[in-house]
Amino acid sequence: MNGFASTLALVFDFDDTLTPDSTTALLERHGVNTRKFWKKDTKALIAQGYDPALAYLKLLLNNIGPGRPLGALTNADLRAFGATLTLYPGLPDLLSDLRASVKKVKNIEIEFFVISGGLREIIQGHRFIRREFSGVYGCELAGNEESGVLKYVRRCVTFTEKTRFLFEINKGLAPSRTRRNPYLVNRDVPQSKRRVPFKNLIYVGDGLTDIPCFSLVKYFGGTTFGVFNPGDEGKAKRALVEFLIPSRVISMHAPKYGRKDDLGALIRAAVATQCSRIKLERQETEGKSR
Repeated sequence: MNGFASTLALVFDFDDTLTPDSTTALLERHGVNTRKFWKKDTKALIAQGYDPALAYLKLLLNNIGPGRPLGALTNADLRAFGATLTLYPGLPDLLSDLRASVKKVKNIEIEFFVISGGLREIIQGHRFIRREFSGVYGCELAGNEESGVLKYVRRCVTFTEKTRFLFEINKGLAPSRTRRNPYLVNRDVPQSKRRVPFKNLIYVGDGLTDIPCFSLVKYFGGTTFGVFNPGDEGKAKRALVEFLIPSRVISMHAPKYGRKDDLGALIRAAVATQCSRIKLERQETEGKSR
């Protein structure tokens, strides 16, 4: 393994993991009743058989156009809105600390990704995300022209679709390549040639849509952390029932990423542990080859 870099990947959900729900914030900015949007209208479409992600995207499109709350909304507008979002505390220091930690061991790299059921253009609009993350995957809308008013669903990321992007990361497929050819992810790649083994992957998410990713990463030896708002009784109960009791995650924490915050400290420790494991594996391989 000497001479070849091992790559770690830290993958985040976005909404309620790195920032409060961005779609809700967008709707509220335009005066939409978000309780009705999520609790009544979206649930009604789901009851009719719509996939949850497609249900909310349909309702978003229904609110775009002349005389409608979101008006002549474009992807440029979504990016501009994303630039105004506030990330949860400690994230910039977390990424810089992890890069510094990884540099202590020769030939180890770390990359950061977002896999979200939210709108990719909003996420990409945030300068920090755009600058620091190697890939952002999310739902996408389109107009008749690239700069036109949004009218169509271009990409829908469901909870199981999220695992597709984990495999793209695992196989080392750049988002620019798979956007042109989505079928690349289905090509067989020997485990020994996959860029990010699942045991080198850490996944952080908050909701039911993250369960397939939690399960996949954990099954193949990776590390999973759950995020929840401890001040929300409903979310605290769901965290216990859906994530902790079935052991889908190691632990659940408030979305705070500072050095002295529980989640921030644990992610730092997880990356340091991964580096130590890789170093030990290399030493064992070198010993066997002598």
